[in-house]
Amino acid sequence: MRQDALLRSRKGSENPSRKKPAVAVLAPAPAAAELPRDDHFAVRNGVPCAGVHLIIDLHGAHGLDDLDLIEATLRRCVAASRATLLHIHLHHFHPNGVSGVAVLAESHISIHTWPDVGYAALDVFMCGKAEPDACIPILRHAFKAGRVVVSELLRGTR
Repeated sequence: MRQDALLRSRKGSENPSRKKPAVAVLAPAPAAAELPRDDHFAVRNGVPCAGVHLIIDLHGAHGLDDLDLIEATLRRCVAASRATLLHIHLHHFHPNGVSGVAVLAESHISIHTWPDVGYAALDVFMCGKAEPDACIPILRHAFKAGRVVVSELLRGTR
């Protein structure tokens, strides 16, 4: 029997020598908006958002078929951005190219490479206090990119 069912049924209250329990009156619970929340939203230029999503294109890049370089670079990006790495998965295509993701507690970094044309497409999406911009110089340097194009999206703005 559920605990509240016992209270509603009044079972066990037949004994007149039992004292009635004291009833406390409680103040209403504060509305959800009044409670402090740790929702891991980010703030970018004063704008609260679910996260900052950087779309990064590397042109004239090198080493885009090197799994060890890509993994080490993703790990450096995670450390520099002060994010929390959960898992890295990389897949090497034949004859060339790599797709992969670093899954973060704060979201992810994904990479897709076309080594034959020196191009890589990356998504860096992070929430909370992580710093996705810290990845840009690491990617530029690691892959010796001739040109880096970055677009920014503020996801889930309130």
